[in-house]
Amino acid sequence: MKALLYSAITLLFLMVSGTAHAQQSGSIYGHLEDQDHKAVEFISVSVQNSQRGTMTDAKGNYELKQVAPGTYVIVVSGVGFNTATKEVRVTAGEVTKADFTLTENHQQLQSVEVTGRKERTYKTKSTFIGNKTQTDILDLPQSVSYASKELMADQGDVRIGDVVKNFSGVTQFTFYDDLTIRGFRVNGQSNTQLLNGLRTSTGFWKQPLANYLERVEVLKGPASALYGNASPGGVVNRVTKKPLDETRKSISLSLGSFNTFRGLADFTGPATKDSTLLYRLNLGYEDANSFRDLQFDKNVVIAPSLSFIPDDKTRINFDMVYNSSRSRLDRGQSVIGNDLNSTPITLALSTPNDRLNENTYTVSFSLSRQLTDKLNLSASYLKTGYSEDLYEHRSANAYAVDGAGKTIGNLVAMQIFTRQRKRYIDNFSGYLNYTGNTGPVEHKLVAGYDFGSEKTPVGASQLTASGYRNAANNGFIASYNPANKANYLLDKNGNPVPNVPSFDLNNIRASQQLQDDSKAFFSVASIAPAYYYLNAGYVQDQLRWKRLQLLLGLRYEYYTDFSNYAATNEAKTHSHAWLPRLGVVYSIIDNLNIYGSYVTGYNPQSAATLANPNAGGPFDPLKSDMKEIGMKGDFLNGRLGVTTSVYRIKQSNVLYNANVAGQPDLLRQVGAVLSKGFEFDVTGRITPTWSLIVSYAYNRSYISSSPVASEVGQQNPNAPRSLANIWTRYNIARGTFKGLGVGAGTNYVGKRNLSINTAQSIPEYMLVNAAVYYTVGKLQLQFNANNITGKKYWVGGYDYIRLFPGAPSNYLATLTYTFN
Repeated sequence: MKALLYSAITLLFLMVSGTAHAQQSGSIYGHLEDQDHKAVEFISVSVQNSQRGTMTDAKGNYELKQVAPGTYVIVVSGVGFNTATKEVRVTAGEVTKADFTLTENHQQLQSVEVTGRKERTYKTKSTFIGNKTQTDILDLPQSVSYASKELMADQGDVRIGDVVKNFSGVTQFTFYDDLTIRGFRVNGQSNTQLLNGLRTSTGFWKQPLANYLERVEVLKGPASALYGNASPGGVVNRVTKKPLDETRKSISLSLGSFNTFRGLADFTGPATKDSTLLYRLNLGYEDANSFRDLQFDKNVVIAPSLSFIPDDKTRINFDMVYNSSRSRLDRGQSVIGNDLNSTPITLALSTPNDRLNENTYTVSFSLSRQLTDKLNLSASYLKTGYSEDLYEHRSANAYAVDGAGKTIGNLVAMQIFTRQRKRYIDNFSGYLNYTGNTGPVEHKLVAGYDFGSEKTPVGASQLTASGYRNAANNGFIASYNPANKANYLLDKNGNPVPNVPSFDLNNIRASQQLQDDSKAFFSVASIAPAYYYLNAGYVQDQLRWKRLQLLLGLRYEYYTDFSNYAATNEAKTHSHAWLPRLGVVYSIIDNLNIYGSYVTGYNPQSAATLANPNAGGPFDPLKSDMKEIGMKGDFLNGRLGVTTSVYRIKQSNVLYNANVAGQPDLLRQVGAVLSKGFEFDVTGRITPTWSLIVSYAYNRSYISSSPVASEVGQQNPNAPRSLANIWTRYNIARGTFKGLGVGAGTNYVGKRNLSINTAQSIPEYMLVNAAVYYTVGKLQLQFNANNITGKKYWVGGYDYIRLFPGAPSNYLATLTYTFN
């Protein structure tokens, strides 16, 4: 009884204390709108010289509760608006009202993306990828697809290959850093990907973690007029997270299928009291196996970023991303004959002593300086370094043969690679932005200079063991010729003895065991050093007259490539190109634009630019052009963005694999490829608690001319005709289930051809994914279930010896703690 009485007294005391505390504090409430009296959502509202802050909701309202009595300065800031302040006095037990009308920031300090994004939605209003200046996506006469960090987090996406399912016209080519955009292949090793608008590359074999990214975006069609040699399908831009002027911290831990453990951290805020120095630090650690035999990934990501803001006209950014990866190289699944079900999707041809150790770093500096009210200077430099240490057992891209030269369907011919190499990429971009008027016509002028180079230095080398042993058993011959049977070592059945034991698809476990490679004969395979650089100048004007906008651009590129680089017979070769760009945008009504564009592309195809010293050649440069028309709109008070487009892309001098035995990297040139299609994207929020992203694409991408008549009309490899995706999340904001959220989605990929030389294909598939979220205060528990129907599918492939299966049903549980 005493215990019960004591508990009741304690509870009463706490209730009285809480009531007294509430009576001794007040609150601040307000509404934010722009100069057109439209609500401004998701803008930061904070108390000066404190860590108290909040964000406006979808109606532009905010509230700061339990504020002690006193006088405070409220600070309102957001991208695209001038910072506003207001002094308020808080009285105990009362609500103090403080409304703001925000003015747009016309200083164009964001002509290079150096300011962090504070919004926490799927929708992004502006992009820098299309014009080298902050541009409303509605005003860009070219299609852009993107995924914000919020969408990636909701779906549990940690790699680019996970993210691209949300983009119309984009899918995986393999499960490497390798994509198909509007029917054309784009991979991370080809130096046509962008990081913060500057050219870079990845190691290609492994997709790095994406925890340091603010968003991933794809500019569709040739981007050469702004970024130099690039794929005609489009260019991928990875935008890193930038420091914020408000303190935000988060830590997340994930556990999931295939023994996955992942830890991520994101810290940002002012590093000094006056906020002249801001910081951001993203950390990532991953230790995961795979549904694929013998595969694993151990990754460490360290991504610091600093912003120095000495005055309101200057901003200097430093960004670095370092990724250390330890894994094995997975060359895909092999099947017997044409039966896709003859081997399990878990099958990999690796052995336990294989390794792939990669280290990649990117370091960049960027400067934005407001010279006058109308003139802004931007300059950026990015250096990429990559090193590879590889030892692998892999297929020789063929089945083994018997003494008569006939294929043995269950035996895959094998080879061993051991390789070490490095690659360095340097990029500089400097340009001026000028905003002015000629009578009633508004101009946004961009004029700049780019320098880019890529080098594979001396020292790269590879040892290869492949083929069949010679008769003396002291070496090997690359391929078997039954007409010269006496030149080969034969077994008791008269079959040639392979230099590396073949992989038996009927005895998988035995073939995956450790092998004594000391008995194999190796030869030195040449990886010649390579070097090229380019100089480019460009000018562009975006004119606006009433509802009409016109984009005119011209770029000149001059390439210098070194043949026989670092050898005694080294020689320079040169090529150049003029690249025009034209775009038109017309506003039918407010927030609804139609557009048309014509852009061109040019891409030299030398050993250096292809990042493939064994490709062969010389090859003529790739040339491309695109015509596109479309419509863009913002609806529901700007919360929901819609883009639809129709396009036609023509590319000439395309390269495909030559399929020559013993030369897996050798390429050959065909005539031309046409790509025609339709795309549709919807991104944003239907209500403040209901988010949505939808995409659909139809693409007919085929060879329109070729020296080989049978190839004409064939669909491009790994280019499905149809793609579709939908993902939605709904949060419960009130009532008993407040804090609960659910997400669900599906994505469809149509049937794909694997090669222009065979009838091999992989079937269409549809995946269903779902998620549940529960948020309590600063803690969120998230559960993602992917491929919940257990669909068997392949994300891509080269042939039936190198297939890339997708993951079966899997889950991921994530616990995230956010604090200030």
